[in-house]
This record gives sequence, C-alpha cells and structure tokens, in this order.
Amino acid sequence: MGTTGQLTAVPEPKYWHLRTVLLRAIDTEFTIGQVLPNERELAARFGVARATLRQALDQLELEGRLVRRRGIGTLIAAPRVGVPVNRQEEGWPGAARSQAWRTVDCTTAPAARRLAEALGVAEGAPVHTVRRVRLVQGRTVATESLHVPAAALPHLPGFRAESDRARSVLRQLERLEVDGESRSVELGVAEAEQAALLERPPGSPVLVMTTQYAAAGRLVALAVSTYRADTCKLTFGETGLVEVTPVGAAPVGAAAAS
Repeated sequence: MGTTGQLTAVPEPKYWHLRTVLLRAIDTEFTIGQVLPNERELAARFGVARATLRQALDQLELEGRLVRRRGIGTLIAAPRVGVPVNRQEEGWPGAARSQAWRTVDCTTAPAARRLAEALGVAEGAPVHTVRRVRLVQGRTVATESLHVPAAALPHLPGFRAESDRARSVLRQLERLEVDGESRSVELGVAEAEQAALLERPPGSPVLVMTTQYAAAGRLVALAVSTYRADTCKLTFGETGLVEVTPVGAAPVGAAAAS
C-alpha cells in the first residue's frame, strides 16, 4: 500500500484542550498558592463535564502546575526547585553529600545480568547497593541507588549493622580518586518502590539521571538517581551546560547529554 507522506490529523482530546485553557487561566488569573474554585464552579465556567475537568486537573498535577491538599483544595503550585547536580555542588558520593542525602538501606548481593553488564563485572559478582533519598528544603525530591562492585572496595571492613555497611561503603568510595565521570538524563516514570520513597503515585513522571564514576581507569560506581519531575529541575553548573569528564575505558558508557 502506497503512502502519501502526509500525516493524518488526530482529534485533540477534550481534556487536553481544557488543560491548555486552564494553563492560560493559571498564568493570567491566579498566583502561587492560590486555591482554585471547586470542580462544580470550574466545570460550569468552562462548559465541560466534571469527568473531563478531573482529567485535565490530574494532568496539570502530574506536570507540577497544581497541587492538591486534603481539606484545602487544589492550589497553584510553586515553580520547580532548581537542584544542582554538578561536581562542585554534589561532590563525590560519600560524606560530601551527607547533608543532602539520607540513607534508606544498604545491601550486598550478586549482580543480575543487566547490572553486571552496566558495571562491567561478571554476572553474580557481589555488588554493594546503597539506597538514599535526596532532601531539598526538607522535602524529598529524589531517590538514588548507588551500585559499587565489591571488587572496587577490597579493604571494606566488616559491619555490625546495616547503617554501618552504608557508611563504610560511602566512606571507602570517597577515598578513591575520581578520574572520570559521565552523566545522562532521560524522562521516565516512577515504579512502585521509587514512587513510595518519593511520596508520589506509581507512574508519575520522573527525571532519571545515570552517573558513572571511574577511578584508576576503571568503573567503580554507578548511580541511578530518580528526581521528581513535578517539583524540581536539574541544574548543571553556572553555564547551564552538562559538565562531564571522560570515563575512559569503562565498559559501558552512559551517553552524556549535551
């Protein structure tokens, strides 16, 4: 069957058109923190069914333009918070970031195939995984899984408690001299476990940042950080550009954004 090279127009859903109209009203008629009229009033104003209105409001909440508060209503959300992710602000995983990150748990387990490939180790090789959440102004904005091959920390001491394990992994990792770093950022959705830590519904939009760290010419850590896309934006230094130094001979490269 031949093609004409023309795109077929797809009708715009009613809720999406309403979303656009609501955005215009939000930008011109309301201020940050102001409570929107109730659903009955909004549906009457825009001449739509309440089911359509709820779809549009749900979409705007996912985008971070609205926030719902139990007992108060739907409010105009504050602008996204800028979260610095450059080396100067973040530093090397460990004590330098202890003020921003709170440890959730730490485990040591055989690497599954995909993780082993990403770290450049044999499948089943032991890997330490530190899970943390990042706080900005007292609010959780990100969760992170930091994977470190056990072979990269051969002198790690024994631990009496899980908190000691996480502290030891981060402290030993901080002592390594980083000679390469690579970051990539992509849009994703929060899985159930991540969503619970971020206090968001599963499927909420997130920004997934993957960072590789190299020391002595080999990959020694892989951090997968999941940031809330509705409340924060990532900043990469004074220029706004992603600052990256080569990872070198690391077996798997996370494509650096540019």
